[in-house]
Amino acid sequence: MHSTRRHPDRHRSGLLVVAFLAAGAAAASCSSEEALDWPAGAPVDASSAPPDAGAEATSPADAGLVDASPLPIVCTSPPCAASIVTTLGRDEDDRGEGFCALVDDGAVACWGANGAGQLGRGEAAGAIDSANAAKVVGLPKVTALDHTCAIDEVGGVWCWGTGPFLRPDAGAVTTTERTPVKLELPPATSVGLGHGAACATTGDGLRCWGDNVDGQIAPLAETDVTGAPRLVPLPVGAPVRALAVGKASFVLREDGTLVTWGGNPPIGRRSPMFPDPYPQPAALAGIAAVDLVHDNACATAGGIGYCWGARVMANQGSVVDRALPEPVVAPEPLVQIATTRTFSSSTGALQRYRWCAVAISGSVYCWGRNESGQAGDGTQDHALGAVLVRDLPAPAAQVRTTPSTTCALLTNGKVYCWGGNYNGQLGNGQDRGRTSVPTAVVLP
Repeated sequence: MHSTRRHPDRHRSGLLVVAFLAAGAAAASCSSEEALDWPAGAPVDASSAPPDAGAEATSPADAGLVDASPLPIVCTSPPCAASIVTTLGRDEDDRGEGFCALVDDGAVACWGANGAGQLGRGEAAGAIDSANAAKVVGLPKVTALDHTCAIDEVGGVWCWGTGPFLRPDAGAVTTTERTPVKLELPPATSVGLGHGAACATTGDGLRCWGDNVDGQIAPLAETDVTGAPRLVPLPVGAPVRALAVGKASFVLREDGTLVTWGGNPPIGRRSPMFPDPYPQPAALAGIAAVDLVHDNACATAGGIGYCWGARVMANQGSVVDRALPEPVVAPEPLVQIATTRTFSSSTGALQRYRWCAVAISGSVYCWGRNESGQAGDGTQDHALGAVLVRDLPAPAAQVRTTPSTTCALLTNGKVYCWGGNYNGQLGNGQDRGRTSVPTAVVLP
């Protein structure tokens, strides 16, 4: 989910440090730009263990932890970013290594992969990747952003790239749009985009559209689902704060409850249905921020990061589903956390997905694969425990991550990225290469 709600920080002094599970030892380093198979016998951090069949997620209210908020962004020298997001690829198998930023003048600037049109630069740009951040063409002033969908000042929904963009004349649920198209929807306050489905909150409720293979638009027994927007009934509850859509759909409410439906995992709750098309509260409450990328999700609640979702590789090469939220390992309270989806390598072995998080201090921590320096600790050693990102010139307010690269939005409004650069996703004007040292993105 790609929006941040700022709350008054009532407990900045006298914070309790979160008690965390022990982290695993570091894995061997690797130097190839291509993703490598995770060693079958590698030790894992406790957050990657299979969930206890009888365990539910710990409630932040019971844990007695902190009510933390991201640090505010104060632009020091325009242009500055107000938020950052990752882009989506052509389909579920395309990593879509790229990023977009909502710039303080209401424009959207994107860089990185462009095979799915996710840079929004028009037909003349073709499918050429770009290491230079440039504005998406044809957008009015934007107030909110999720992947490659944006909401303008009057609630209009605009999308570009590849996705379910309500183009009935195309004869397909998903299309590729190299410039933004305005979707035929009532004025919206939030939008969530996945590869095959999308949702928006409008004056008459939650509308979802696209592919119903995971029951995100309607119960699977219904046969008249055509990809057009449909009202999805939600349980009675607090107003909607934000949306996220991947293999499942998430509605984050103002009271911190999370309503989920669709693919199982990553709905984050017990259900006998696979998928589960009926919106119900997830197992975790008191949520401040959530991120969903296809089949994996992470959230922060009470200063603790939680992650859950698709299959991961555990000790001795076994494969497990992490169906319910489990706490992750970090050295201080977290205010925002981002994840990636799970991928298979060319040999068919599952690769661990990654997490990066912003702590209450503004420090950034990452863990997971690190063959391109995407963990940011100055090495290419796999990070089986949280490692501190080094050399950021200011505290961070937001972080987003892909399998190969990580970008952070700093409190001064600047964006820094590190890791792989095969698609120009570092935004530093250089093709290829990699770096474990954060490098500045030049915003237009």
